[in-house]
Amino acid sequence: MEWRQVWIIAAKEWRDRLRNRWVLAVAVVFAVFALAIAYFGAVQQGQVGFHGIDATIASLASLVIYLVPLIALLLGYDAIVGERERGALELLLSMPISRFEVLCGKYLGLAAALTTATALGFGVGLLPLSSELTVGEGERYALFVASAVLMGMAFLSIAVLVSVIARDRVRASGAALALWFFFVLVFDLLLLGALVVSQGGLSSGAFAALLMLNPADVFRLLNVFSSDQAQGMYGLATVMPPAWTQPAVLLAVMLGWIVVPFYFAHRRFR
Repeated sequence: MEWRQVWIIAAKEWRDRLRNRWVLAVAVVFAVFALAIAYFGAVQQGQVGFHGIDATIASLASLVIYLVPLIALLLGYDAIVGERERGALELLLSMPISRFEVLCGKYLGLAAALTTATALGFGVGLLPLSSELTVGEGERYALFVASAVLMGMAFLSIAVLVSVIARDRVRASGAALALWFFFVLVFDLLLLGALVVSQGGLSSGAFAALLMLNPADVFRLLNVFSSDQAQGMYGLATVMPPAWTQPAVLLAVMLGWIVVPFYFAHRRFR
């Protein structure tokens, strides 16, 4: 594989997102939400101001679970099918470049744009409060942003798979929105329904394994079990087996969500 060709395609995708102000728009949205939640997150209790990184991350995590998957799916759903409809894909594949290099370059370029927007937005958002953060809190927040980036890359990988399979951009966009609706809104409801129907028959190990089938839940667990305060807020510490709450295990599952959909996208595209 010629990595130089991959980087050329990736750089083009990244520059295109910079040129059309996509990265800037998403970064501004994240920055505004991060600062607003950090400063006004406790307004319901009659308090205004920064009240600790754990409470801020817990509030931001709920927002990130809605926004980042949606942005990633909308960013990647037409990566291949859009080029095919415009007639650019045939021209690209007529050149001395493999299909894997095309797919890898497009994914890496889109992932770089998503990473830039996410890191820049959340970083700038808490910059006015940086003097109030300790070193440990800064590291916790950096890990939170990194986990958000990984979740975005997982959903971007799913979007690329949709883009390869779909026949046109309309079907691809519909599938992307349906997947967002399922993973973000429906999945946990179905899981809770299974718990109720089983009347306690669903073991904690099976429950944890089912949570691994949703990258949004993996992101939530990564941030919940990095803080004792967050564990108490979500109430998951009593139902999750310790083996499933290790950061290394959760990171491995998240990486699997990035690699596996891309692998099937490559097989179909090939």
